Amino acid sequence: MKATARARYVRVTPRKARAVADLVRGKGVLDALVTLDFARRAAAVPVAKTIRSAAANAQNIEGGEEIDVEDLVLESICVDEGPSLKRWRPASRGRIHPYKRRMSHITVTVSARPRPDGKKA
Repeated sequence: MKATARARYVRVTPRKARAVADLVRGKGVLDALVTLDFARRAAAVPVAKTIRSAAANAQNIEGGEEIDVEDLVLESICVDEGPSLKRWRPASRGRIHPYKRRMSHITVTVSARPRPDGKKA
């Protein structure tokens, strides 16, 4: 069973969001959320929000079966580049310096880890 959540048009640069995503890739959902609570990066907030959403999706799409958040693992976490807002800043001698305000698309997929007793999660 897999569940996916996507946060689109997040106002964090993809490079900074990827650094945060690398911290939690492959961990359990609860371990990842604890790690992100203590990460001192602005990108940790939208990444944690997306992980919580994917975990909630996993609990809702299971079709009545009880699935525990402790059994969920981050199968994949991907940060893609979104559109850029083109802005400019005034410079000396009447010129302008353009710059981009970048956005990210964060995609998280969670799946249930196999239980040691062989039962379904």
